[in-house]
Amino acid sequence: MVCIALVNSLVITPYRVVRNGVVVVDDGKVLDVGSADGVAIPSFCERIDVDGNIVAPGFIDIHLHGGGGADTMDATYEALNTISITHASGGSTAILPSTVSASLDDVVRAIDAVRSAVARGVGGARILGIHIEGPYISVEQKGAHDDRFIREPSDEEMDILLKHVDVVKRVTAAPEVRGCLKLGRLLSSHGVLMSIGHSNAVMDEVLQAVDSGYRHVTHIYSATSMTRRIRAYRYPGVVEAAYLIDDLTVEVIADGKHLPPALVRLVLKNKGLDKVCIVTDAMRAAGLPPGRYKLGTIEAIVDEGVAWLPDRTAFAGSVAKMNTMLRFLVEEVGLTLQDAVKLATVNPAKIIGIDRYKGSITPGKDADIVIMDRNLEILLTMIEGRAVYKSKEWRY
Repeated sequence: MVCIALVNSLVITPYRVVRNGVVVVDDGKVLDVGSADGVAIPSFCERIDVDGNIVAPGFIDIHLHGGGGADTMDATYEALNTISITHASGGSTAILPSTVSASLDDVVRAIDAVRSAVARGVGGARILGIHIEGPYISVEQKGAHDDRFIREPSDEEMDILLKHVDVVKRVTAAPEVRGCLKLGRLLSSHGVLMSIGHSNAVMDEVLQAVDSGYRHVTHIYSATSMTRRIRAYRYPGVVEAAYLIDDLTVEVIADGKHLPPALVRLVLKNKGLDKVCIVTDAMRAAGLPPGRYKLGTIEAIVDEGVAWLPDRTAFAGSVAKMNTMLRFLVEEVGLTLQDAVKLATVNPAKIIGIDRYKGSITPGKDADIVIMDRNLEILLTMIEGRAVYKSKEWRY
């Protein structure tokens, strides 16, 4: 593999910002990073002048359903490849395709398709495995899930998921649903990230979940309980519990639709920058024009830059890519670009357990890199030193 040196760049590692920066990539890994006067570029490296544009780690999206007209539940290689390519154009270099509540047979088909895609390889963002979102969730907090399939996890289904932990990397469940604490103990002991989501739990139930291996909260404020009044008494919900429990990390759909800037600021103020990541939760219409689409078995209408249920009582996922969410964080929430990049790179890498080799521009890590202009439009997406997306504006 050719050695390249990205020169004349604004590098966000994201632990530091390097002006007039250089990133040296060799054999798919980051060889060196620093300022132009501090990095010795090997003579055999090809120099690429980035023309002052931004060089950052590739984005890691640990919760998305689709894009480019394809959905994880299509359960085909072609669909997963389309999702991968679509989100690479938004700067994603690693993704975790997600299911929706469905029959066991349909969930297993999706798992098998992801396993096949991981083995075969895809043309865009690297597929890390699969995220099982539902069907073990609260009917009261179902969001855009089809309640015909919402159920308790049976011992049979737990055993089947256990057999697929090579590819099942994350499960979202509602801990108050019978069987979900057992599910958490079983799967977390095999390295699966257990996440509280689509849940109507109160504080005590969240504490039990943490004791049972749950470590993350799925799209906080979206289908997660807040302070509940039960027989005159008030109880903290999932949102308040997430703020109070240090062992829980959280994710935010930062598309500017699901949450206003003030709520994103509140999440960051309460949890701290290091325990928050952004996710697209994108459905199949990401990258496509407005219209009618499907999310699993549910009809959705894409309008005003977001997916809606047909009656417009709730959203049905986003249609965003990661770079547009980065722009929202900087322009509307008020984060520095460095902090916004952190929420899209090293933080999700740590949450999903891949930060040893992905998530930052650090010598020895995979050369998963995005180059953006000052408007945060993606010019180039690179995975392990190989370009998987080039915009029309990228001249090399």
